[in-house]
Amino acid sequence: MPRSNEIDTPRGPARIDTDLPVRPASALLVLGHGAGGSVDAPDLLAVRDASVAAGLAVVRVTQPYRVAGRRAPAPAGHLDEAWAVVLAVLRDRHADVPTVLVGGRSSGARVACRTARAVGAAGVLALAFPLHPPGRPERSRAAELATGLPTLVVNGVRDPFGTPEPGPAVQVVSRPGETHDLRRDPAGTAAAVRDWLYAQGWAAD
Repeated sequence: MPRSNEIDTPRGPARIDTDLPVRPASALLVLGHGAGGSVDAPDLLAVRDASVAAGLAVVRVTQPYRVAGRRAPAPAGHLDEAWAVVLAVLRDRHADVPTVLVGGRSSGARVACRTARAVGAAGVLALAFPLHPPGRPERSRAAELATGLPTLVVNGVRDPFGTPEPGPAVQVVSRPGETHDLRRDPAGTAAAVRDWLYAQGWAAD
């Protein structure tokens, strides 16, 4: 399987970058990027490395608008539609992997939350979840996290987009000194994700 290729969606081609563990994967983790960013953001790369080392297959998905060279994000419905098509293809390609997890950073985390149930995910990883626009706490997006699935949120304590509160299925890790980009200590962010994967039984020894 090529490490990087494209998947056609109704919104244009999406690009996927796949990293596989050395042994049969215990789970498939699919990650999306931030609104104007890429799948090579430091936190996503650190999480990829830690997850692959823990026995997961990791696929990073670049949305069609970014593949086309645009920085302004597509409407939420377009993002969700493209993501769902990519997930269907990935589930078929990795049919031997027992568990599918979805996640991403910022906008990608929101897409993963909104579609988690529809794509059959077992859990959600939300990095730098943007709880509200900066300075607008009344415009909360907390409802998007209420999937009922095991969810890990990793946010910086200095994130101007806010940090969600934990809930019955939502665990929140607040990273000291970090802002929205989670660039100060990617390894620490990845360690929190790795611990959660092991605690949920999705990582392999």
